[in-house]
Amino acid sequence: MAGPVRTLAEGVYFGEGPRWHDGRLWYSDFYAHRVWSVSLDGDARTELELEGRPSGLGWMPDGSLLVVRMELRQVWRRWPDGRFELHADLANHSVFLCNDMVVDVQGRAYVGNFGFDLDAEMHARGPESVLADHPQTCLALVQPDGTVSDAAPGEKFGFPNGMVITPDGKTLIVAETLGGRLTALDIGPDGALSNRREWAPTAPRVPDGICLDAEGAVWISNPLGPECVRIGEGGKVLEVVETGGLPSYPCMLGGPQGRHLFILVAPSSDAEAAAREPLGKILVTEVETASAYTHAY
Repeated sequence: MAGPVRTLAEGVYFGEGPRWHDGRLWYSDFYAHRVWSVSLDGDARTELELEGRPSGLGWMPDGSLLVVRMELRQVWRRWPDGRFELHADLANHSVFLCNDMVVDVQGRAYVGNFGFDLDAEMHARGPESVLADHPQTCLALVQPDGTVSDAAPGEKFGFPNGMVITPDGKTLIVAETLGGRLTALDIGPDGALSNRREWAPTAPRVPDGICLDAEGAVWISNPLGPECVRIGEGGKVLEVVETGGLPSYPCMLGGPQGRHLFILVAPSSDAEAAAREPLGKILVTEVETASAYTHAY
């Protein structure tokens, strides 16, 4: 079972895309327009400042940092020498804002998008109506050279959000937030996805950010409740970590032995509310089962 939950960092507007890299937790803060990193001692530093909202993060084999820029619907690349340049334009493979991303060991990136104006529809119709009826959208596949294609031709997803890739590189699991499920797909030699299937239903919870542990279970952040939940294939709830009354959005396993579970929480994901004050936090607890990876995913 997980140990005590403590606050690692405060003053976050809305944290997204956490990744454990080079001994620190890296994350995007939407409304600070920054990529930050923080040590286990709570030492925070700005890694990148940019115009607009950053989201998903990942690294290429040469050490380049990839960053999703939400409003631009683009992925940018910060090279090891400090250059920061457009890597891929996702305008033809996304609707509204781009969001989370996972990068594989070859430097291929999978990027999700909202598919519609979520906040506007939530205000107009309410959460229950949006959960029951919402536009579906695609996943984008970005090759290491920046070429973009539909990752799973012919498939549409209910707000594709957090993603993980199994250590053997053969399976991608994506959180369909508005679908209330985790969905698995096979990864082909060229990175294309096929053989879609339900990996686990999560209702009444909805999965936002996710991470994979060494036993093959998935931790999901639940934006509808103050908790982070460990789920096995098929949907069995294995463990629940309470998050102090605040909804959880992304989560990530990391730390020196991969057993620190980082959970990013905030009072709301609504853009207007979240941008008003930095009331979000990063929580951390130690769990029994380590991350599935020895590298940043």
